[in-house]
Amino acid sequence: MSPWLRQHRFALVAALSTVRKSPGSFLFNVLVVALALTLPFAGLTLLDNVRPLSEQLSVDPEISLFMGEDVSRPDAQALLPQIRQIVAQGKGEVTFVPREEALESLKERSSLGGVLETLGENPLPDSYVMKLDGFANAGAAAQVDAITERLRALPGVETVQVDSAWVKRLAALLGILRLALLLLAGTLGIVVIAVVFNTIRLQVLTQKEEISVSQLLGATNDFIHRPFFYTGALLGLCAGGVALGVVALALHPLNGAIAEFARLYGSQFQLAPLGGLAIAGLLAVSAGLGLVGALLSVRRHLARMR
Repeated sequence: MSPWLRQHRFALVAALSTVRKSPGSFLFNVLVVALALTLPFAGLTLLDNVRPLSEQLSVDPEISLFMGEDVSRPDAQALLPQIRQIVAQGKGEVTFVPREEALESLKERSSLGGVLETLGENPLPDSYVMKLDGFANAGAAAQVDAITERLRALPGVETVQVDSAWVKRLAALLGILRLALLLLAGTLGIVVIAVVFNTIRLQVLTQKEEISVSQLLGATNDFIHRPFFYTGALLGLCAGGVALGVVALALHPLNGAIAEFARLYGSQFQLAPLGGLAIAGLLAVSAGLGLVGALLSVRRHLARMR
C-alpha cells in the first residue's frame, strides 16, 4: 500500500507544480468551467428549496360547493346525505361550513375585515368542502368531472369549484423544470469535459519532450498519466467550488427581492443554500467531470505520441 500512496502523492505534487507554473491559465480555465457549472447548480438550489413546498401541497382534488343565498340552513344541511353518496366512490371527507364560520375565517386570513364589516350583512353562503382521496392520478380527472356535474345538479346549489387543479399544474411544471435542468446539466457537463480536454491537451503538448524522456527511462503509462488526471480533477473541483460560491452569494440579493414578494402573500419564504451532503456531491461530480475530460485527452494525445 505504501508504494501506491507514494505514487499518487508524487502525481498530486506534480499536478500542483504544473498549476504553480501557470496560475493565470489555470484560473482562467477554472472561471470558464465555473460559468458552465453555475447555471445547473443554481437550478438545483432552486428546486431543492421548492421541493418541500410542493410535497406539502396535496394533489388530491378538493371540491367546494356553494349554496344559493335564498337556501335556508335546514335545506342546505339536508343535502349532506346526497353529497356523501355522490362522493362515496372516493374515500373523501365532507365538511359543512356555515356562512358565519366562513366569514370569520375570511377575516382571519385576509385584511378585508374592515371592508366586510361595512357591508352589514354576511355576503357569504353556506358551503360544503369535500376532500377526495384516491383521485390524485391524472386518469381520475374524468371521474372528478363527473362528480362535479352531479353536485351541480343538486337543488339549491349555485357554484361547484374544483380547488386543486392548480396544484396538479404546479406538480407538472416542477416535473418539466426537473427534466429541463437535467438536459441543461448534461449539455453543460459536455462543455466542462471539452474545456478540460483542451486544457490537458495543451499541457501534454507543452510537456512533450519531458514525457518522451520519461518513456525512454522506462516510466509506465500510469506514471505518466496520473499527474494529468489530478490536474483535470483539481480543475473541476476548484471550478465547482467557485460555482457554488457564486450561487451562495447570489442568494442574498435574491432573498431581498423574494421577501418583498412573499410578504404580499403572508409568507416568509427564503432561498436557503444547499446542505453539506449536496455540496459534497456536487463537488465530487465537478471533480469527476474534470477527471473524465483529462482521461479522454491523455489517452488520445499520448497514444498519438507513441
